[in-house]
Amino acid sequence: MWRTRAAAACVICRSLANSSYGIKRKSPLQNLHLISRSIHHPYYPSSKFQRPPLRISIQLFSSLNRLPLRKTKLLNVKYGYQFHRNFWLARLASRLLKLRYLILGSAVGGGYTAKKTYDQWKDMMPDLDEYKWIVPDFIWELDEHIDFEKLIKAIPDADELAKLLPDFDKIGESFTSLKGLFSPGYNLVSEVIGASDLLLLLGSPGETAFRATDQGYDNDKQYKKVSDKEKVDQLQEELLRTQLKYQRMLERLEKENKELRKLVLQRDDKGIHQRKLKKSLIDMYSEVLDILSDYDASYNTQDHLPRVVVVGDQSAGKTSVLEMIAQARIFPRGSGEMMTRSPVKVTLSEGPHHVALFKDSSREFDLTKEEDLAALRHEIEIRMRNSVKEGCTVSTETISLSVKGPGLQRMVLVDLPGVISTVTSGMAPDTKETIFSISKAYMQNPNAIILCIQDGSVDAERSIVTDLVSQMDPQGKRTIFVLTKVDLAEKNVASPSRIQQIIEGKLFPMKALGYFAVVTGKGNSSESIESIKEYEEEFFQNSKLLKTCMLKAHQVTTKNLSLAVSDCFWKMVRESVEQQADAFKATRFNLETEWKNNYPRLRELDRNELFEKAKNEILDEVISLTQVTPKHWEEILQKTLWERVSTHVIENIYLPAAQTMNSGTFNTTVDIKLKQWTDKQLPNKAVEVAWETLQEEFSRFMTEQKGKEHDDIFDKLKQAVKEESIKRHKWNERAEDSLRVIQHNALEDRSISDKQQWDAAIHFMEETLQSRLKDTESVIEDMVGPDWKKRWLYWIGRTKEQNIRNETKNELEKLIKCNEEHAAYLANDEVTTVRKNLEARGITVDPCLIKDTWHQIYRRYFLKTALNHCNLCRRGFYYYQRHFVDSELECNDIVLFWRIQRMLAITANTLRQQLTNTEVRRLEKNVKEVLEDFAEDNEKKVKLLTGKRVQLAEDLKKVREIQEKLEAFIEALHQEK
Repeated sequence: MWRTRAAAACVICRSLANSSYGIKRKSPLQNLHLISRSIHHPYYPSSKFQRPPLRISIQLFSSLNRLPLRKTKLLNVKYGYQFHRNFWLARLASRLLKLRYLILGSAVGGGYTAKKTYDQWKDMMPDLDEYKWIVPDFIWELDEHIDFEKLIKAIPDADELAKLLPDFDKIGESFTSLKGLFSPGYNLVSEVIGASDLLLLLGSPGETAFRATDQGYDNDKQYKKVSDKEKVDQLQEELLRTQLKYQRMLERLEKENKELRKLVLQRDDKGIHQRKLKKSLIDMYSEVLDILSDYDASYNTQDHLPRVVVVGDQSAGKTSVLEMIAQARIFPRGSGEMMTRSPVKVTLSEGPHHVALFKDSSREFDLTKEEDLAALRHEIEIRMRNSVKEGCTVSTETISLSVKGPGLQRMVLVDLPGVISTVTSGMAPDTKETIFSISKAYMQNPNAIILCIQDGSVDAERSIVTDLVSQMDPQGKRTIFVLTKVDLAEKNVASPSRIQQIIEGKLFPMKALGYFAVVTGKGNSSESIESIKEYEEEFFQNSKLLKTCMLKAHQVTTKNLSLAVSDCFWKMVRESVEQQADAFKATRFNLETEWKNNYPRLRELDRNELFEKAKNEILDEVISLTQVTPKHWEEILQKTLWERVSTHVIENIYLPAAQTMNSGTFNTTVDIKLKQWTDKQLPNKAVEVAWETLQEEFSRFMTEQKGKEHDDIFDKLKQAVKEESIKRHKWNERAEDSLRVIQHNALEDRSISDKQQWDAAIHFMEETLQSRLKDTESVIEDMVGPDWKKRWLYWIGRTKEQNIRNETKNELEKLIKCNEEHAAYLANDEVTTVRKNLEARGITVDPCLIKDTWHQIYRRYFLKTALNHCNLCRRGFYYYQRHFVDSELECNDIVLFWRIQRMLAITANTLRQQLTNTEVRRLEKNVKEVLEDFAEDNEKKVKLLTGKRVQLAEDLKKVREIQEKLEAFIEALHQEK
């Protein structure tokens, strides 16, 4: 190309040289060729001759702006005469070299500037090397599933591709057009000026290859400034269009890749490739964070793993930004009121279907269906309200949510309650301080990425969160600033440069890694994510902020924000995860050493493992109830039942019947009272006795120590299980009805079959009466005080009341001696007689005291008489068989006690059968239910299984689990690289 231009210049210069060869005259400058005139220009020092000034008109032309030709002011040009010289070859060569320098300088300057512009554009394009993970492994195995021969046939042939190549014929014609370069009507100076303008525009300030006109012409300078400004505007518009073009191309490619990956994941989900998908990196990382949130860092091992903490003023739009990143309207909505009442951890990951699920639930919410979206929002709101304690407004409990979908950026975000400046009515007084403490707790993590959300539609001076973020991250090394509602800000803000100052970080005192401007909708809660994205893209395409370069293309839209946050998140994860793993490794060593020193012979059982061990022991002890012998059950039941009913039998049945005059009346009274007792009280008492007996045996097995194998760490748990099981257990209601019939039939039987039963009844009666007599003697002794032996031996005296009781007792005993067949109750005249006798001796006695003392004196007398009668009846079985005919001996009381004894035996047998066949199994079922309930209640387990040993094992397990998961995550992270 350069040779063609040089050859054309030589031809023209040769013709000029021939026309003036051998003639010695002065030629005016305007008659010379443009190159010759440039040589003779006074600006160049090579010219030694003075020329008279000449006023000419020069036309300026620029190929860049294509302005029309215009006349300029006449310039003063000095005339000069060139003497004829014979060095025309040197002159021609210098002219040709000058042309070459001009063209070469223009090319070098233009190439340098074009390269610089290309580098700038390249820097603004996102780095796609980080997205290689989008392509799954099986893409490289597609040749096994896709026929590439058909694809090759579908590729256009060479003729069609040739149409896309440049037209080299036209390029050649452009070179041949240089032949007319030196035609009289062609103005080379205008082209040179245009080239210099291009260099001025594309190059840095002051970097120009040459100047085509004199620096002293003010009017030309002013015109060039105007034209340069127009050129800058044109190139800025062209640059903006190019950026938007590449942005749309990138979005289109990402959308296609998203659809392709969704299709591939769906096929893989259906088992087409018959291979198991590994757990994604972000899911592994989220599990580590969940475990860390439950870990009590008592060994100064703090959680320094990165997560994205979303903070902002209330109603600043932080939840909307999070929804745009998650591509679903998943959070509860409200107008101006506080909706985020507790931290919500959202784990974003890629999947074939757009779904969401909670950490502690298996239900999947389909985010493409409005019904599931509404249910998800309702569930989040319920969980938030349930986590808030009574008297509080916000909660520190974190709700874990996982969102999967095609094209989602992998990261972990935590949405915090909005920062407020004033506590309104209905809020707890400490709401503001609680929100600040929650935000600081998450932001004090040195590896947490702070996503600071600022409302662009309100005055920047009203922001509270910026000061809080500045305190936690003063250098801005982990903060990303997001300005929301930019569409409203552009309409309402009087000075758009204020938005530029915010995005450039010059308005707020806080510093940040990056600044972004986003639009999250028109304020309508029913808007879909797609409509919001379209509105956001349309707004920024037409926004003056972007057209005037107040905002840069990579600083707008939530899509760019999501990419930037994801890149920053994974960068910080790679930088910090190995350090965190080393810290937990050291903690694990310390815990293992402490366990070996304190519990060298015990296994490291955590709280759940200890609970399972205690559960097995408790179930074994319940099973032991079935191993109790029937004899043992019946002996315990019969003994306990008689202890409960003996007082009623003696006081309400035997004593009243014994006051009758003959055997017929005695038997009639006994039958009536036994019938009443059986119908109303006896079955219920029997069931109570059986239930209490079961409880006692169960408690005995639960609390019985088993020597060296006994572990006192389970005592609280066993006691709680026993109490709760007994509380839940209820005896079969139909047992009383069947038991009533059995008892009634047993008490109606009066036939004693043999002498052995007769003797057993006498023995049972004697034991009962002797026990009652002993109790009565003890009561009388308490009433009258110690006798003379104890008074002399132990130096114990009687009280005044005991002396009165003793004198009353003596008078009543005289009364009984006078009448051995006295009735059980004193008559009024007898009470008066006793009182007067005592008053005669100077003792004042109340009639109630006399009657009370009589009851115990007569009771002792009656029991002694009944015992003597038992001795007489030992030989009365023969008379009993003859129904006491022709005999003065009557032993109806022996028959009564035999009937009671037989009823007790039959009742004990019946209750034992109910226990072993039904109630023990029902109790075992209740115990299992209680244990299952306790197993699901972590708070209950923490309360019942306590101690240093439990806590140490629990910490050791958590640290091991965290370390193992961190190492697995690090290995997977290295493999992905």
